[in-house]
This record gives sequence, structure tokens and C-alpha cells, in this order.
Amino acid sequence: MSMFPLSRSILFGSAALTLALGSLPSEAFANKVFVSNERGNTVSVVDSATWEAVAEFPAGNRPRGIGISPDGKHLYVCASDDDAIKVFDTETYEFLWSLPSGPDPELFVVSADGSKIYVSNEDDNLVTVVDTQSKTVEAEVPVGVEPEGMALSPDGKFIINTSETTNMAHFIDSADYKIKHNILVDQRPRYARFTNDGALLFVSSEIGGTVSVISMTGESGPELKTKISFEVPGVLPEWLQPVGMRVTADNKWLFVALGPANRVAVIDVETLEVVKYILTGQRVWQLEFTPGEANLLTTNGNSNDITVIDVASQEAVKSVQVGQQPWGVVVAPD
Repeated sequence: MSMFPLSRSILFGSAALTLALGSLPSEAFANKVFVSNERGNTVSVVDSATWEAVAEFPAGNRPRGIGISPDGKHLYVCASDDDAIKVFDTETYEFLWSLPSGPDPELFVVSADGSKIYVSNEDDNLVTVVDTQSKTVEAEVPVGVEPEGMALSPDGKFIINTSETTNMAHFIDSADYKIKHNILVDQRPRYARFTNDGALLFVSSEIGGTVSVISMTGESGPELKTKISFEVPGVLPEWLQPVGMRVTADNKWLFVALGPANRVAVIDVETLEVVKYILTGQRVWQLEFTPGEANLLTTNGNSNDITVIDVASQEAVKSVQVGQQPWGVVVAPD
């Protein structure tokens, strides 16, 4: 484990971060943080009470997308080069079984009741629907070229997939698995995230350098409302590559990982304006809140760590070393 001492400057690439730290927000209960290490072929486990890495276990070849069943018992990991979703016990870290995922699974979302997993298959241009009880493929949905981002609307009606090469967000009806809407976004969309009231959908475009804001309240269906761009003094525009995103439960703040810019952008959801940039580790990729949203965690693929951000102050407060090239992160529920 590493940490930022009081008023000490830490170098991330060519930038310096100076932090004046108090104590971290206290969590009511310690929660396990699971981090998929893409190049290390492992999952790291971090204790959110001490912010120490407490375990690391094999997770298949090229683990990326990661999630937990609603009951907190099962950890799901996309082992992309094994063409499977591997399932582990969240207490013992024991490998339990594999789920069929289609080729090259990258990201997925789990249904609210945990009965289904919706998986993007980058190599086959499909979204695969997996039944977690029968451990079988229920459906395969053809989508655009190089599907990646996955989201599920809060009401469960739409499964969202973003296709990196087609540059679209596809709206799949969860009842019949048919695409009902397509929205063109900027180049290489990587991630999709709804506000918790379902009124807005955000789609990050890594190469386009924007976040598309899609309104879900129009009479004719989803409509592109605007696009959010980014500008950081001293950072080349081509380094501003939006990827992972999280929205606070009160729908007030949107946090966006900006890849090689080593920043997380903070966006006011009401005004859709960027209000702050938070310096993180190198190549910040995915994000996750701790329960209660006291902290936001980032995976930093080139510095092999996670950054802990205090959500209230919107400041980075700690760095924790994990495995080789961390990609995804999930936190066990209370």
C-alpha cells in the first residue's frame, strides 16, 4: 500500500499533486474492493477500512469487466482471452464455475434481480444474454462493430450497448431483445451510464473526446441533447479520452475518467458544465463508489494503483497499489 502523506507532492507522469489531507471519511462497515488486473491476470482485494491490498488471486486470462451479484455472494469477471465469465466466491475467492459469455467478453451489466447478465462481445459484434441460474446463453443480439459499453436503464426496459467502430448507442428492448433505437455519438464510445432517475444517459467517446448526453424523456424516444467536451491547461487534447463514468445517487454529480490525461472530470448534471478536474494515477480507466458514496475509486492502468477520491470535497486522498494494469473495479455491497 502507498499513501499521500500530509502536504506532500506526488508526481504522476509530469504533473505534481499536492494534497493537504485530513482523515478519510469513515465507513460504517468495511467493504471489499475487487480490482481486475488486465495484464496481471489476477483480481486484487482491497480493504476499504484500512485501504490496504489484502489479497490477490488468479482470475483467468485478461480479466477486464467485473461485477458482483445483487446478494453480494458471487464475483463475476470477464476473462476476455478465455471467452468466459468466471465466477468466484466473494468471501473465499474460490473459483466456482464459468458462464458462457460469447467471444472476447469485455463489459457487462447484471439485471436487478441477478438472473441475467448482459455481455458485450467485442470480436463477434454481439450482446450475449446469459441466464445465471441455468448457466446458459438465452439470446445473442447483433449490434454494431466492436461493442463495448453496457448499461441497463433504471426501469429495466432498455439494455444499452455502445459500438466502438459504428459510433452508436444501441437501445435493446429487454422484453424481446430487439434494437428499438440507435443514437449516433462521437468516435469510439466506450461506456454508458444513466442518471438514477433514468432521465439522462451519458455515453463517453474515447477518441472523440466527449460525453454525449441523451435525453430519455422525449415523446419519440431517446434524443441526443448535447455533448460535453473537456479542456485541461497543459494537457494535450488527444490525451483527454473519456472512458468510465459514475453518477451520484442524487443525480447531482457526474464523474468521468479521462484516461491518459490522468484526471477525473467533475460535471454538474444540472448545468452539464465541467466544474473541476481531479488528478489521479496514470491512465485512469474505470470508476466505482463505495456504499454510501463517501469515496470514489479509480483504476489507474499505467501506475498499477487505485486512487481514492473523497466525494464530498472532490479531492484525491489516497493511492493503493494493486496488480499489473488494473482495469475494472467493483465494491461489495453492505
